[in-house]
This record gives sequence, C-alpha cells and structure tokens, in this order.
Amino acid sequence: MNSDKNSRHVRSAVILAVSLIAAASYAQHNQPPELCQGNYQTEEAAKEQLAKFAETYHDLAQWKARAENIRTGILRGAELLPLPDRTPLNPIIHSKRQFAGYTVENVAFESFPGVFVTGNLYRPDSPGGPFPAILCPHGHFNAEGDYGRFRPNMQRRCATLAKMGAVVFAYDMVGYGDWKNAGWEHNIPKALKIQLWNSIRTVDFLTSLKEVDPKRIGVTGASGGGTQTFLLAAVDDRVTVSVPTVMVSAHFFGGCNCESGMPIHKSPSHETNNVEIAALAAPRPMLLISDGQDWTKNTAHVEFPYIRNIYGLYGAGDNVEYVHLTDEGHDYGYSKRIAAYEFLAKHLGLSLIKVKKPDGSIDETFVTIQPQEDLYAFDDSHPRPTAAVKPDDKHMPWD
Repeated sequence: MNSDKNSRHVRSAVILAVSLIAAASYAQHNQPPELCQGNYQTEEAAKEQLAKFAETYHDLAQWKARAENIRTGILRGAELLPLPDRTPLNPIIHSKRQFAGYTVENVAFESFPGVFVTGNLYRPDSPGGPFPAILCPHGHFNAEGDYGRFRPNMQRRCATLAKMGAVVFAYDMVGYGDWKNAGWEHNIPKALKIQLWNSIRTVDFLTSLKEVDPKRIGVTGASGGGTQTFLLAAVDDRVTVSVPTVMVSAHFFGGCNCESGMPIHKSPSHETNNVEIAALAAPRPMLLISDGQDWTKNTAHVEFPYIRNIYGLYGAGDNVEYVHLTDEGHDYGYSKRIAAYEFLAKHLGLSLIKVKKPDGSIDETFVTIQPQEDLYAFDDSHPRPTAAVKPDDKHMPWD
C-alpha cells in the first residue's frame, strides 16, 4: 500500500516537473522579443555582458557557431529571414555632372516593387576599372545646410573617394531627402527592416555596374550611418571592408527605430550587442573610428579589445584597427575622413596620391559642393514614377 502511494507521489512529482519545464519552455519561446534601445545598460553592465559573451566560445569553431546564431537573430528580428525576393532594380540614372576628377549622377532604383532607394552616384572620371565600390549611408543629421546625404562633409567624402578611384553611392535613409519629399517620416516602426534591405539592394545595384569590381566592396558611415555600416557588413559577406564611425558601443544600442526599433539584439534564441554585431565582419578588414565625447569614448579599452580577440581567432588581428580622437565629438569630420581614406585606400587599392598636396596632406578643396536641389533623384524634370509606394498606402511591400 505504502509502495503504491509512494509511486503515485513520484509519478505526480514527475508530471509536475515536466509540466513546469513545458510551461517555462512555452513562456520562453512565446514571450515578445525585447528591444534594446538607446542607453540600454550602464557602461559597467556592458563590460560584464561582454565578459559573459566571451565565456560562450573558446576557439574559432565555437565563435563561428555563435556568430551564425547572432546573424540569424538579426535577420529574424528585422523580418528579413528568409531574405525577400530580389525583384528587378529598374535603375534610373540621370543628370551627369563633370567635376575635377569625378562625376556625379542622380539615381533611384527599386529595393521592393515601388520602393525607391534614392541617392547620388560618384564615379572616377578617369578611364579604366574595374573600380572598387563604396556605400555611404548617412546618419541623423538634420540641420539646415547640414542635412542627410546633402551635407558638405558627405559630398567631400564621396567626391574624394571617387577621385581616389572608387565608385561611391550616397543614399537616403527612410524619411530623408527624396523620401521626405514624397511625404515619408523617418521614425516609422519598420525603418530598420527597410533600411537594411535598401543597403543590401544597394550592393546589388553597385555590383550590377559593369565598371565595379564585385570583390572590392566597402561601406562607411557615421552615427546612424555607422549603424547601417556594421549591420550590412554583419549580414552581407559581399562587403569586403567596413569603417563604422562614432557608433560601435557596448552600452549604447542606437536611439532610433532604424537602429534598434526591431528585436535584432535580444530574443528567446539570441542575445548580443553592437560590439559583437560589428565583430561579425571578421576576418574582413574593419576600422573603428571613435571619439571622446559620445558613447564610443571607451573604444580603446572596451570595444576594440573584444573585437580584436575575435579577429585573433581567425589569425587576422592585423585586419582590425581603430582611431580614437579623444578631443573630438560625434561627427565625420576631416580628421576622421583622413583615417577612413587611408584605411580604404590600403584595403581597396585606392590612390591617395591623387588627393594629396605636395606636403603629403589630404586635399579636399577640389570638391564642388552642390546645392541640395541639384541632387534629388526626383524633380519636375524627373518625376517620381506613378507606381511608387506612398506613405498612406494600406499595404506595404515589406509586409
């Protein structure tokens, strides 16, 4: 009798344990993913998080397994798993202007049907090729006269890289430039998905150009453009060189929906931060540019050592570098551009000689700063196609 009673108690305990495990599993896999936005954690908590992450791998095989899980988590969180169909780009290229050592054209192409990526294509005016190509996403720069891809500093960067021998594309974020003219707001819920897919399709566009070498693709941007830089390099291995500027941080996750408004950092199946996302570029060359007045102030002793250890697992420690400008702030100013020019020249085979003064310094004075109205892809002479998706459409192609 006591034996039967004990057996019933054991069976009840087992059933209860199984039920609790099942309930916990259900809760884990059915809880909403957690968004990690802005200053999501303290600097000290960020260091502890990186130490915890480092304990999950001890050799290259273990890191590759973790990296693949993170990459999957990013794509799933951004609703890009599986990737959408690569529909026809239908590029529109017009209004070619000739300047000193480079040309500029206004461009639009479709990332989804009716969704236009808009920007400017800078090309070397010298014959030859194939040339490397460089994507230049812009950040959240909103001041009049210093706005989006039209910023003088952006034009200087793109023109200088073109004169050095690269095909360069500067393109709008959602709600900026041509998007803004069409009535779009920037901070829409799925901005991250749209922008990351736009960047992937930009690689498609650039590699479709006959003069572009598909084995030499770079990307660089600052602030929100820095986020696009390391996200694209993380999920698209066609990117061969990346220079994320003033953005890679262990404690700051980006404060805009286009950076952290979808669950790319944390879900029931993965947890990471922007340091590890940047490290997914390994072993491909990467330069971190940071400063002393924003969330990248700890690069030298927090973010860079962690990333360099991962590069070391590949035997490629020399492929990752950093430039830290302690007295500078959150921008893509001249000294930051100089560092990028040198790194991109080294790894993409560009010519610094073409933009150097006799004293060896980089000269950007040859660049013609064009007025914003000359740089739009769509205007009275080149109207937006009637099939273009509108902000008030009930059904969006990315849904």
